Amino acid sequence: MALGVAVFVLAIVATLLVRRWALRVGFVDRPGERKIHVYPISLGGGIVIYWLTIFPLAIAGILGLLFYHYGTPGWVPQVLSAHVPGLASRRAMLACLVVAATMLHLMGLRDDRRALGPGVKLLVQLAAALLVTAAGGIRFSFFIPNPVITTILSVLWIMVITNAFNFLDNMDGLSAGVAAICSVIILSAAISSGQVFVSGLLCLLIGSLAGFLIFNFHPAKIFMGDSGSLVVGFLVAVATMQTTYYQHTGGGTWYATLMPLIVLAVPLYDFLSVMVIRLSQGRSPFVGDKQHFSHRLTNRGMTQRQAVGTIYLATACTGLGATILHQVRASGVVLVFVQTMLIVLIIAILERPEKK
Repeated sequence: MALGVAVFVLAIVATLLVRRWALRVGFVDRPGERKIHVYPISLGGGIVIYWLTIFPLAIAGILGLLFYHYGTPGWVPQVLSAHVPGLASRRAMLACLVVAATMLHLMGLRDDRRALGPGVKLLVQLAAALLVTAAGGIRFSFFIPNPVITTILSVLWIMVITNAFNFLDNMDGLSAGVAAICSVIILSAAISSGQVFVSGLLCLLIGSLAGFLIFNFHPAKIFMGDSGSLVVGFLVAVATMQTTYYQHTGGGTWYATLMPLIVLAVPLYDFLSVMVIRLSQGRSPFVGDKQHFSHRLTNRGMTQRQAVGTIYLATACTGLGATILHQVRASGVVLVFVQTMLIVLIIAILERPEKK
């Protein structure tokens, strides 16, 4: 927790500095047909989130490898030195994670400057997903012994969640806030499983998101841009895949492995509903517009803050239901799924336009 608080404070300072720099050099998001803001807003929030999450991971990996081979210095606390062998054993996975996140961040920066085509973005996302799954070994493995199948499913999951949070970045504070809520819930599962690496990753991500959000709430003073939303979605996807939800030797049930689907139900709803709407209109599903879940709520008369708050609450409600999956039997799992579907149905009714 102390790690998250420290990153939160650093994120506040870093966001202030990056915002000032972005305004000075003209790194801003200008109003347009697909935008809801009416004056230029500085970009660069993604730079803060990337560096405060990925850079500490890279440093930890390097130090862990050095300490493992040359001995841990005496000034390192025992509680940390006990995890040096485990950190060193994950060096390939950690290296792939850092490289993949960097690929997405650099592509996002380029896209924030001058829009790239959806084909290029999807290819880079595919490369990043393949890198961490095939080379880094980060993939779903429960109940599916075939590595080819698990790799394909894992690549699809990473790309869907990455794009889901990229799609959510359409209103002040929305994508970062939903990511923070989902990360907190996944963190609870990681801590209960004693997973130090995943917990550390999530603490870094939550701290950086929280510090950035102070300046991203409506009216936003800075945006994260694709350089942030792609990295955030990617890291959330990786965290859900690395977290242990079920132990064969424990007293829980395998139903807990369904937790990511429940936690991410609202981002997935937005992603799928927007895809369906655009395809039904004969348009590319990857060309932006103002038909997202949040936009549909504001079209019903909500303010931006009310729409974002509604999505926050819906995400929290589905996520809280997911936290008990490891404690319930089949009937309880059915109730959690029914509750999730009812929440999604409520928000679908709220956003449905009136017939005139």
